[in-house]
Amino acid sequence: MSHDFIHGTDSLVMNEKDDVATVLRDIPSGESIHFYKGASMQTLTLHDSIPFGHKVAIAFIQQGAEVVKYGDVIGKATQDIRAGEHVHVHNIEGIRGRGDIPKTHES
Repeated sequence: MSHDFIHGTDSLVMNEKDDVATVLRDIPSGESIHFYKGASMQTLTLHDSIPFGHKVAIAFIQQGAEVVKYGDVIGKATQDIRAGEHVHVHNIEGIRGRGDIPKTHES
């Protein structure tokens, strides 16, 4: 998948497997974002304000589920995360390089 910026998008999904998009500007709560996942442009209304460069859930992520960005697991949800909510340290925990957590995701 090409990662070229396309007119009308304000967030970027890096891989079709991703649960999150990265916003390309500060976006206030209640505003809609536009992103491509695969070949189709999608629109999503934000429940939270999302700062530039941060992640937003583009699908519901259940508490305890692995969170995927770049097509790879980046953490585990510590609570339910609705599509349109900010995804950051307040609702995910890192699992990379932790010897105390067994790996469950197969790449």
